[in-house]
Amino acid sequence: MTFLTILHADILTPTGLLRDAILTAENGIIISVEPYRETTPLAAGHVLDGRGLLASPGWIDIQINGGFGFDFTFQPESIWEVASRLPRLGVSAFLPTIITSPLEVLRRAIKVFQAGPPPEWHGATSLGLHLEGPFLNPIKIGAHNPQHLLAPDIDLIPEWRVENGIRMVTLAPELPGALDLVHELRQRGIVVSAGHSLATYEQAIAAFEAGVSCATHLFNAMPPLEHRSPGLVGALLTRPTIPVGLIADGIHSHPALLQLTWMCKGAKSLILVTDAISALEMPTGEYQLGDQVIYVDSANVPSKEGMFAGSTLTLQVAVQNMMKFCNLRLEEILPTVTSTPAALLGLTNKGRLQAGCDADITLLNPKGEVKATIVAGEVEYRTSNL
Repeated sequence: MTFLTILHADILTPTGLLRDAILTAENGIIISVEPYRETTPLAAGHVLDGRGLLASPGWIDIQINGGFGFDFTFQPESIWEVASRLPRLGVSAFLPTIITSPLEVLRRAIKVFQAGPPPEWHGATSLGLHLEGPFLNPIKIGAHNPQHLLAPDIDLIPEWRVENGIRMVTLAPELPGALDLVHELRQRGIVVSAGHSLATYEQAIAAFEAGVSCATHLFNAMPPLEHRSPGLVGALLTRPTIPVGLIADGIHSHPALLQLTWMCKGAKSLILVTDAISALEMPTGEYQLGDQVIYVDSANVPSKEGMFAGSTLTLQVAVQNMMKFCNLRLEEILPTVTSTPAALLGLTNKGRLQAGCDADITLLNPKGEVKATIVAGEVEYRTSNL
C-alpha cells in the first residue's frame, strides 16, 4: 500500500476552505480530509508539509493541443511525453485536443490513446480526446486547415465513442445535419461543445435543446455580441447552466470581457482552458499546429497569417489573470479548473477533495503559484523547498 499525507494546508473542500487541515490518501484514493489535531496519528508513507499553502483539487485542462515542442495532431504519439511534463504546470488531468485534420489522423490518435502510456510511465492523466473539428463553419475556421473540413455525417464517425477514448467534440451546430450528429454523440456519452460557429441566437438555443452542453473558447471563432443579434455569445451568456471554455490571457479576450463572463457564468459555469499549442514552455520561433506552421512572436502569441493560433498560456497564469482582472480570491476561481470541468465530463471521482475521490491535488501558494502536483496519490512535481 502507498500512503500520502498533507499536513497544515488550507484544503479546498466542496463546502469551502478547511484551514490548517490534514488530508490522507491510500493507493491513490483520498481517505479523509479533516482539521489537523496534534493527536492525529500519521500513516507511514509520503508526508508533505503544506503550511502556508492551499490544497486544490488537481487541475483539469479540457483544451490543450500540445506543448514542450510536441503537437498532438501532428504527432499523436507525443500525448504521453507531454502528459509527463504537465504536472509541473499544476495539471493532473487533461483532454489532448486534436484539431481539424483528415479522419485517418483522428483514427491514429484513437489508437494511441487506446494503447495507453509506456510501462513505468508517470504524469497527468489523459481523460480522453477532445476532437475540435472537422465539422466546423468554414467562415470561422480560424487557424485550422480548411482543406480538412467535412460536413456533419454520422456515417463518417463509427469509432467516435467514449469506450474508444473520444470524450468531447467541438462542432458548429448551425451546419446542415449537425443537430442529428449532436443527438448521436450524446447518445454515445460524448460531450458536445459549440465552437468555430456562426450560429444565430435561435440556432444556439436549438443546439442546447439538442444536447450541446458547453462552448469552446468563448468569444473566439464566433461572431461578437451584437445588441440586436445576440448570436451564440448572447445565448451562452444568458444560459447560466451552459459552461463555457475561456482563454483568460487578456489577449484572446479583453479583461473587461473576462469580467463580464465571470458576472454571467460564475465558477459553476466557467472553465478556464489554455488552448496551448506545441510552443507551450518553448522559445520564440516556428511550431506545428496540425499540418501547418505557426509563428510565435516575442510576446509569446502564436499566430498564422495575422490570426491567433492557440496560445502559450498555462492554467496557473489563467488563474492569476482572473484573480487580477476580476478581483477574485484564489479559492473563488479554482472551481473553474477543478470541479466545473470534472462535472462537465461526468467525473464524480475528480475535481473534489473528499473521501472516496482520486488523490489528484495541486498545492499552491497564496499568489496562485504551483508548488506541487499529485496524481493518484503520487507526487509528480514539487518545488525544491517543499
